[in-house]
Amino acid sequence: MLRALIATCVATCALLGIGSSAADANVLLVCPNPGSSASCPSGASSSIQQAVNQAGSGDWVLVAPGDYHERGAPDAGVWITQPNLHLRGMNRATVIVDGTKPGTSGPCSQGASQQDESTGRNGIEVWKTSGTWIENLTVCNYLADSTGQGGNEIWWNGGDGSGQIGMGAYWGNYITGTTTYYDPSDPNQAAYGIFVSNAGDLSIPSSLNHDYASNMNDSAFYVGACQQQCNTTLNDVHAENSALGYSGTNAGGNLTIKNSEWDNNRSGIVPNSLNNDDAPPPQDGACPGTQTPCTTIVGNDVHHNNNPNTPGQGITATAPTGTGIELSGGEFDIVRKNTVHDNGAWGIVVHDYPDTEQPPSSGVSSCQGAVGAASAPLCYFIAHGNVIDDNKLFRNGGFGNPTNGDLGSQPAAPDPRNCFYSNYDSKGPLTTDPPDLQTIDGQPCSLPGVGDSGPLAAELVCDSGAFGQCPAGQGIDSYPQNTGVSMAPFATADAQPSMPNPCAGVPDDAWCQGGARTASAPR
Repeated sequence: MLRALIATCVATCALLGIGSSAADANVLLVCPNPGSSASCPSGASSSIQQAVNQAGSGDWVLVAPGDYHERGAPDAGVWITQPNLHLRGMNRATVIVDGTKPGTSGPCSQGASQQDESTGRNGIEVWKTSGTWIENLTVCNYLADSTGQGGNEIWWNGGDGSGQIGMGAYWGNYITGTTTYYDPSDPNQAAYGIFVSNAGDLSIPSSLNHDYASNMNDSAFYVGACQQQCNTTLNDVHAENSALGYSGTNAGGNLTIKNSEWDNNRSGIVPNSLNNDDAPPPQDGACPGTQTPCTTIVGNDVHHNNNPNTPGQGITATAPTGTGIELSGGEFDIVRKNTVHDNGAWGIVVHDYPDTEQPPSSGVSSCQGAVGAASAPLCYFIAHGNVIDDNKLFRNGGFGNPTNGDLGSQPAAPDPRNCFYSNYDSKGPLTTDPPDLQTIDGQPCSLPGVGDSGPLAAELVCDSGAFGQCPAGQGIDSYPQNTGVSMAPFATADAQPSMPNPCAGVPDDAWCQGGARTASAPR
């Protein structure tokens, strides 16, 4: 009981921006021209990385408005290895960590000549250290290089590709990850907006709150490679104009996605199993040590994910356009009380995933949880044990192909079944494939199930474009094709609300006294 109370206190303090050692912590200030004014005093740093380097465990780094072209490490704009560090901007819209070249014409410029592509960098990267807060700032235009390294705007990295959990709890509040740059002839693109991998602490919950990400060629939000140890919540986040709104490769256990908006992506929310370096597979939403579903997608607004013209490359470029919530080869997830509407293919679809990608040579992935030998060219992940209930759906399936509609279930013989019940269409009859899905795959959820491994499976492949365009004349070719990438404007990212009080929980310093701004604090 005491351990649970401590964990709850830590999580609550994280949301309020309060550290357990705030009274003893140092506060380091960052502003563009130290000594130039009362709001930019001498002794402040002009670089976020410089202040981070000076900070110790539990210290605070406060950042005044400015366009910071950070190059703190060869592969990151700001590189953080100190535990329990608080990095907070004083204004979300105007504290910008900018991946473009210094001297460019304004923050987050979209001009090709103004991108810094010589070395693939991430924006802010926290490397294998626990207890960090990143809050109230915007990161943009950090791009991958031609080998795919870099391109993650904000990344908590617990050891990418290791197959191990190398980081504990983390918190990200009122943060934005976006890019304005895309060139179809240029392989150097932004990959992930807000990215968490190989991180999680079973005793201390993490969270991402009031965050926004857009224009990513992989996913706007990613929490993955955390097995059944993720122990995190995404709350009141917004993802748009990306290949995937949310991707959760091999992520499960106590993981909640709630009260958030997912729109104008190819696919909205996509937990998934893959035999890759986000190891080990599968995506298992069960509570640790059980077959009771714990990973929960609840209370979200998932709409208009019909956009073939997002950035996209690699496997995410084959996401089926027009899908609100897609459970791809995952197991024991709950999809409950969401509002899912105006998705042209399927509101919610569950399907197996045949993974043909080459696993890493390190051996961290070997088809765990799949049908297929470790040396086989195919790992077949069977979606099973998922519960889809009490969702409000309407105007899904507008592409008009035969299996399109509110709900779809492809796995032929999942055991236990993917269980559908109490879902409803608020504008008319519920449309499902197979027909009468909530009768044939309803409660009790412990029984084996059935699905449509014929037409629905064919349409999923067709919609993905993995093997070219859909065959004409077969009634399944009404899926939109890419006609040229269109980026969400930076003004949308820049308009996200700031933290109500950036001095909340901050030890007294030149900008904050008693938890409130001083007269000289930057706005």
